[in-house]
Amino acid sequence: MKKLSVFLSTLLFVGLAWFGVGCQGGAEAPRDGVFLHISHGADAPHRLLMALNMASIMADDKDVLVYFDIKGVEAVLQDAEEVTFSHFPSSKAALKALMDKNAVLMACPGCLKAAGKSKDDLIDGVRVADKQTFFTFTKGRIVTLDY
Repeated sequence: MKKLSVFLSTLLFVGLAWFGVGCQGGAEAPRDGVFLHISHGADAPHRLLMALNMASIMADDKDVLVYFDIKGVEAVLQDAEEVTFSHFPSSKAALKALMDKNAVLMACPGCLKAAGKSKDDLIDGVRVADKQTFFTFTKGRIVTLDY
């Protein structure tokens, strides 16, 4: 009886494993996404550059959306100062690298308005945030990092 029980357990395990593989149809799982929220700019260089660096690392193999609000919008304006800190790439170099990796860069429209700026003041490659893109920039899971 013990042998029959072991046999049936093994058969059940193998069957479930096969079923799980068969249900996926050999299709690759969707790429996961990383949503980075940046609310600081030159006022907190370490926070800004750490966030941009993390975004760049993640963009190597994940879908990335970087959302700038509050003081963060100042980093993506045409007249933004070049922010540097420690060993991190400068803000302008990091933003260019993210654009080269096809990361989505978005600025809060309300925060732009509060700063007396508009979409016309954004650097090329940064767009005004829209709700739909937050939910469609990736097909996989979304991990959020907040700086």
